Amino acid sequence: MDIFRRLPDALREQAGSCAELGSPFMHRLLMLLADRMRPGTPLTDRLFGWPGDLGPRADSVPLRLAGALHAVRLLDRAGLAAVYPPNIVPDDTLWAAVARALETEASLIDRRMGSAPQTNEVRRSAVLIAVGHWLADRVDLPLVLSELGASGGLNLNWDHFALEAGWRRGPVAPALTLRPEWQGEAPPDSRPQVTERRGVDLNPLDPHDPPDRLRLRAYLWPDQPDRMALTDAAIAVAGHVADKGDAIQWLAGWLAPRPGHLHLIYHTIAWQYFPKDAQARGRALIEAAGAAATADSPLVWFGMEADADCPGAALTLRLWPGDQRFAMGRADFHGRWVRWDPRSI
Repeated sequence: MDIFRRLPDALREQAGSCAELGSPFMHRLLMLLADRMRPGTPLTDRLFGWPGDLGPRADSVPLRLAGALHAVRLLDRAGLAAVYPPNIVPDDTLWAAVARALETEASLIDRRMGSAPQTNEVRRSAVLIAVGHWLADRVDLPLVLSELGASGGLNLNWDHFALEAGWRRGPVAPALTLRPEWQGEAPPDSRPQVTERRGVDLNPLDPHDPPDRLRLRAYLWPDQPDRMALTDAAIAVAGHVADKGDAIQWLAGWLAPRPGHLHLIYHTIAWQYFPKDAQARGRALIEAAGAAATADSPLVWFGMEADADCPGAALTLRLWPGDQRFAMGRADFHGRWVRWDPRSI
């Protein structure tokens, strides 16, 4: 493939995904970048000459770039605030401001291109709340949580959030309330109790540290203020910062039986980015721990991850002892909708 087509093609692919996920501004921005950005500066030469796969299942270069530009806007630099939502301007006006930012903020953008996107999407907690209530109905034990790929750790606090869809699950005074489009029965009303929570990430973010908080907010899409409001509410109650490390190595030291507790290992749109050998090692570790699980120290492995089907991500769950396997339904990647359908497989 022509090296000068790889980046525009990746930008257009991501633009289509953003449109499907309800962000017309991101679609417009990425299409403008695809159509009008050219090599010729150190920054754009780096972007056009990016080694490896630029796409969403690899380096996600379009989202890195869009996130860097959003950081510039959130810092109120380069005049982007005047052309970003909620403002609506012509394409030429938007592009002039973006082109100026690519020039005047090239150093900031270049630094941010060095790290993969970290979208700590709080709305994915809708499925975690449902799973927590479903487990509490089946296993009358308090929960220990282990999140792989936890980013800023916001979804470690799902039990502090409420879920509403014509019914309500969660605490009486939640930190925030999630209202996805829900299809299926309501989760059981049995209330989960969490006694311990830990997470791990290669590059964990501290939501209370201003640069890390900016990073979490910058990867939200500028025309989706509801996501920003939910994230800010989750940041306000964020507690333990995720551990820094390789998720599988970390997990190996966190699988000892917890008598009197149900250990819930989970990940949401994270496992699919682990290298294949890491996935194999992680699966073997979890299955070995599952084989040693007892009724007094059960183990659950839940994932919300892309698969060969569509739309959205598959919700899968394994419960030990007994290695019981369940398909729990499907959910939108950003948690806008949930098709809740727990069934044994």
